[in-house]
Amino acid sequence: MIIARSPLRVSLGGGGTDLPSYYQEHEGFLIAAAIDKHVYITVHEPFVDQVIAKYSKLEQVQRASELQHPIIREALGLVGIETHIEIASMSDIPAGTGLGSSGSFTTALLRGLTALQNKHIAPADLAERACHIEIERLGEPIGKQDQYIAAFGGVSCFTFQRDGKVVVEALKADTETLANLEDNLCLFFTGYTRSASNILRDQDQRSKQNDSAMLDNMHFTKELGYRSREALEKGDLHEFAALMHTHWERKRARTQGMSNSQIDIWYEMARAHGALGGKLIGAGGGGFLMLYSEEKTRLRHAMREAGLREVRFRFDFEGAIVVARS
Repeated sequence: MIIARSPLRVSLGGGGTDLPSYYQEHEGFLIAAAIDKHVYITVHEPFVDQVIAKYSKLEQVQRASELQHPIIREALGLVGIETHIEIASMSDIPAGTGLGSSGSFTTALLRGLTALQNKHIAPADLAERACHIEIERLGEPIGKQDQYIAAFGGVSCFTFQRDGKVVVEALKADTETLANLEDNLCLFFTGYTRSASNILRDQDQRSKQNDSAMLDNMHFTKELGYRSREALEKGDLHEFAALMHTHWERKRARTQGMSNSQIDIWYEMARAHGALGGKLIGAGGGGFLMLYSEEKTRLRHAMREAGLREVRFRFDFEGAIVVARS
């Protein structure tokens, strides 16, 4: 049995510019951080000659091509496993909450399957194979950041070039800045879950149509990503928080369904209780509200009183790894 895990992530600037419909014409850039909340995949060769998949459902079929779970089916096809395999998944955080769970699931699964085959896979290859499954094989209107940050881990900068290549660089922030950033970022669950594909599909289609309002929004978002990197590498966390707030204001205008009246109320309440900046993580529409505050006790009390649950986290610098083998 092999147990692999892959981290979830938070976006720190430039999110959305990793969609092919944008970066193939304009090049994308963003900063993301892997966090110590994970998707776990166990891979096992069972006694019976079947394919067994355990997730929110249980599937038992004779061939991998018969599976209903699209990612498991396509991953098994990609690595050439047709039968005699058992796969189970667990996650620290449920899907649909904006933390990149689909990309983490795919990278953890591929990491476990290649380990089962006694093959080494580099993080860049792992990320590209995961992107190939979700974007090309399954046709999801998503970007590449989730797969890449899950594979590499850390706090990383990604440049998405027009030809599809991805340049990965560790954020050049000092240890104290990273520690303070980690301490001062807070995640609160809004209680809303959603499909990222539904929100991203609108952005994807409008980018392909050269919608001027969408492209202007994305160009500005990319510029905020560059400015966020500069602020973090200078150790100016107040500037970074202000850029988060600006990013959220622009992100809300990007597409319908990005926010709702209740989320807007919570955000303004957070700003009134010590949050210097914040935004919804992921495509929007729900999930987790990430806030930066140097008055965390005051902020936590206010958000708890409003009924929001906090998830505390640390950065993950390991990426997708095998954690156990027997």
